[in-house]
Amino acid sequence: MTKIEKNIEIDANFPNYRLKIAEDSPARDKAIRDPERTSAAILAAATREFAENGYGGARINEIAARADVNKRMLYHYYGGKDALYLAVLESTYVGIRSAEVNLHLTDRDPVDAIRELARFTWQYFLDHPEFLSIISTENLLKAKFLKQCPGITEKHSPLIATITEVLERGHRAGHFRAGADAVQIYLSIAALGYYYLSNHYTTSIIFNRDMVKPEELQRWGTHIADMIVSSLRP
Repeated sequence: MTKIEKNIEIDANFPNYRLKIAEDSPARDKAIRDPERTSAAILAAATREFAENGYGGARINEIAARADVNKRMLYHYYGGKDALYLAVLESTYVGIRSAEVNLHLTDRDPVDAIRELARFTWQYFLDHPEFLSIISTENLLKAKFLKQCPGITEKHSPLIATITEVLERGHRAGHFRAGADAVQIYLSIAALGYYYLSNHYTTSIIFNRDMVKPEELQRWGTHIADMIVSSLRP
C-alpha cells in the first residue's frame, strides 16, 4: 500500500503526535489471494470512497477499482453497498476506541489524563480526516446505519467508564469539581475539535486567518486541553 502524506511537526507540547493528512491507496498486487488482505483492501477503499463522496455519492464500481477487485468479489465479501457502508462505519468507530485504550488513562494523574485525552482526540481528528467525513455522513443519514451496528453502545462504554474513573479520582484529590459528567466532558472535547476542522474553510474567510496553519492547529489543541481542564476546576 502506498501512502502520500504531508507531515507537519507539532512542537514540544505535542511530543508524540504530528499532523498527517494521509491518503492511502489499496494494494495492487493481483497475485495476492489472501482473503483477509482482500477484505481489508476493500474496506480501506470503501472508507476512502464514502469519506470523499458520502453514502449517496459513493459508487461500488469505484470501490472495486480502488481495491483492485471485481464487483463479484466485492459482493462476495460484503454483500452490497449497505453492508459495506455499515462495515466502514463500525470500523471507523472501532479505530478510535481501540487507539484510546493505549492511552492508559487510569494509570495517569487525573489532570494529565484529561489533558492527554484532549490532545489525543484532537490529534486523531487531524490524522484521520476520513473519521470526521464518515461521522458527518452518518449524521446526515440520521444514524440510519449506526442503529444497525450490533453492540455499538457497549463498544463506547469502556471509554465513558474510564473517564468517569478519572473524574472521580480527580475530585477525591481536590483537582476537579463534584458531579462532572463523563459524557459531557467527552462531547466537549470532540465538539471543540470537530467544529474547528469541519468549518475551517468558512472560518478562515470570516476571521481572515488561516485556521489550518501548523501554529494555529497547535494553539487550538492547547486551547482545547486548557478549556476542558479549566471547566473541571472546583
